[in-house]
Amino acid sequence: MSGAHLEAQSRIVVSGLDADGKSTILADGDSAVRTAQPGFTVNELWQVDSLPAKVNSESTVGADPVLDPPAGGLVVRIAVFPPDAEFDADAYAASLDAFHGSDSHGGAGDEAAAVWHETDTVDVVTIIDGELYAVTETAETLLKPGDTFVTRGVKHIWSNRTDKPVTLVATMMSGTR
Repeated sequence: MSGAHLEAQSRIVVSGLDADGKSTILADGDSAVRTAQPGFTVNELWQVDSLPAKVNSESTVGADPVLDPPAGGLVVRIAVFPPDAEFDADAYAASLDAFHGSDSHGGAGDEAAAVWHETDTVDVVTIIDGELYAVTETAETLLKPGDTFVTRGVKHIWSNRTDKPVTLVATMMSGTR
C-alpha cells in the first residue's frame, strides 16, 4: 500500500453549449495537470483568474500545478495524502517546493518548519475518503468523509493517522491580510 497516493487521478467533465445553443458535455477526461510527490498528489480541476467568473469561461489552469490561485481568483483541486507512517518532513518540504509553494513553509532540514505551512488564501477543504486531522498551533480536529475545514491563512498541518491514503477536495480562494 506504500505510495498508493501517487496513483491518484481525477476525471473532469465540463458542460457548455453546443453550436445550437443547447446544453451539452464539452469535455470528459482525466485531469491534464497533476503533481505526484512523496508528500501528496494533487490533480488540478478548475481555475479562474478573477471573480465573478463568466459562466462560459475556460479554466485557466496552466501547464504546471501551482499552490496559490491567481490573485483575485480561485482554484479547485483534489489532493491525496499518504499515511503519516510514510511521512518524511524533508520530502514534504520538497513536495511543496515542486508545487511552487516554497514560500508557504519554513524549508527542509527543520522538521517543524517543513510541515507547518500557510498561504494567503481562504481554503475550503472537504474530505471525500479516509480521515485526516487538521492541526493548528493550538488545536486539532479529526475530519471524516463529508466534513469540511475552512482554513483562513493560518499555520496548519495535515496528519493522516490511518494506514490508508486520504482524499480531499480543496477550493482555494486568493486572499489578502
